[in-house]
This record gives sequence, C-alpha cells and structure tokens, in this order.
Amino acid sequence: MERNPFSISFGKKPNQYIEREMIIDEITEEIESGENQCFTLTGVRGSGKTVTLTVIEQYFRKNKDVLVIDLNIERDMLTSLVAKLYDSGDVLKHFFDTGINLSAFGIGISVKNTKPVADIESALEMILRELKKRKKKLVVTIDEVYNNAGMKAFASTFQIMIRQELPFYLIMSGLYENIHALEDEKNLTFLYRAPKYMMDPLDSLDIKKSYMNVLSVSEQTADQMVKLTRGYPFAYQALGKYMWKSPKHEITEQVIEQYDKALAAYVYSKIWSELSEKDRWNMRFIAQKETMRTRDFLELSGQNKNEFSQYRIRLSEKGLIDISQRGFISVVLPRFSEFVKKQEM
Repeated sequence: MERNPFSISFGKKPNQYIEREMIIDEITEEIESGENQCFTLTGVRGSGKTVTLTVIEQYFRKNKDVLVIDLNIERDMLTSLVAKLYDSGDVLKHFFDTGINLSAFGIGISVKNTKPVADIESALEMILRELKKRKKKLVVTIDEVYNNAGMKAFASTFQIMIRQELPFYLIMSGLYENIHALEDEKNLTFLYRAPKYMMDPLDSLDIKKSYMNVLSVSEQTADQMVKLTRGYPFAYQALGKYMWKSPKHEITEQVIEQYDKALAAYVYSKIWSELSEKDRWNMRFIAQKETMRTRDFLELSGQNKNEFSQYRIRLSEKGLIDISQRGFISVVLPRFSEFVKKQEM
C-alpha cells in the first residue's frame, strides 16, 4: 500500500509539504550576506514554525563553511553550545584539543601546558574568533523559545558577540507571547530590531494544486478543502491525511469527524488550555459566528469597547481572531468555532 504523503507529526518535514519560500530565502540570504544576525519565527501552534526552522537548518548543513547547532532551551545553553561545537568536526576538535582547555566544564580532555578556560563565555568568544579567521559561520537554532533564566543569559551573550562582529547567527521560533516577553527584558530590547516572520496562512492556490495533484480530486472538491483548511498548515496536513485514507477521496462526515478530532487533540486543546479564563469567555461569544460586527459582540457580551480592547488585541496576537477589517471580528483557525462550542463553561 502506498504511504500516506500527509503527516500530522510535529517538527519533521512531511513528504507532502508546501514550503515557505519567501521566508526561507530571506533568512538564508541575509545570513549568507551577513546583513542580519538574529531572526524570529512566530505564529500560533501548528503554523509551521518548527518545520520552517528545520528546512533552514538542512539548507545550511550542506554548506561546509557553516556550523549549525540546535539548542535545547531547558539545558545550560552556553555550555551545551560549546560542547556541541567540540563534537562538531575534526577541524574544530583539533583546534580545541590544542588551543583551548575546556576541562573545567567537563568538555574534552585536559590539555597539557594550557590553563583551563574559567569562563564559558570566554571559551565561546575564543572559538568564534577562530571561526572568523577561517571564514566560517555559526548558526544556532532554538525552537519554542520562552523567557527563562537560561534564555536571557544566552541572549545577553549573543548580543555581546555580535557587537564584537563575530560570525554568530541566531534563529528562534516561538509563540508570539513568549517572544514578546523575551523582547521586553530591559537588557534584550535589541531583539525588537531583529527581523520577525509571522507564519501567515499558506497560499490558497498552492493548497488547491497540491490536493488536486496528490489526491486527484476535482477542482470543486479541492476548493472545498481549501476553505476547510483556511491555509492553516496543520489543517492542510490533517485534512489531506484523512482524505487520502477515504476510499474515494471524498469529503464525508467520517473525514470531517477525523479532521475535527485531530485539530482538537493535537492543537486546539493545548491552545484552549493556555488561554486565560477571560480570553476563553470572550472566545465563546466570538465563536457564535465566523465573522461578526464588533458592536454585535459587545452587545452579546455586555462589555464596553474599552473593556474589550485589551482582550481583542491579545486574541489577535495569539493568532485566534482577525481584526484587520475595521468594525469586524473573524475567527482565524479552521473549525475552531465548532471546537469552542463544545467546551464546557
């Protein structure tokens, strides 16, 4: 049996994948030219942040003059970075073994007649200076960033290194509120100036062509599928997965039921649990219609405009509502209204 080309696994690039070419091209080109050194990818869960980050990593791993290190935010990030650099290749191992004694951090072996480096930041600086001499670059990627002590320390060190014009590049992905909290730290406001890429909906025509080519569905069915996904990357994969399993590749009640369950289990339940009680309360009114006038919402909820203003902005930043059309509120995620209606008060 032919393997299903659609996947709802997170992080791994699916066989059937619509690439965000513009974002990938801009970031790779700016790193290659040295124009910018820090980039952030942000969007709602399931919007393709991790996969895009993975594709960029794979691109640079093919370049012998670029070292790519993926860091875990839950670890001691500076020590982890230096340790991974030590393990990254024969050239660097030779340099470390003969030039830098990292034994104080439990990295490598003790170097005779070389005093151990006492500070991990100093060790990283020495490594970066050597990379610069060799015309190499270091690209560090961090997925699902948030504001913790380790991330703040790492970002502060990164800022010091780029001020010294060292070849250190950072690409982070995370939820909007987590990146915003990091940017708000008084010593890390430089992050506000870093290019920020929103994971906007996928192009409707790309989704349509993909479904028609892979599933051999009619143009009419493909158009219906596009409307059901609203360009949301996880939805594109989930609907494709269950349509592939459907004997005649038709949109049936069973397909919609499986699709809804996948959206709820893999994404929406988590999004819902992370909302404040007031945010959930507001979403229950908003979800009564896919699009409603703001004045109708205020009448339904009994709020005044000023009272709702802060929640309106916050729900928009979380990627749950669209407020771009003046006087209207729209639900962004596909079938999220149906999900919200099923949640207990």
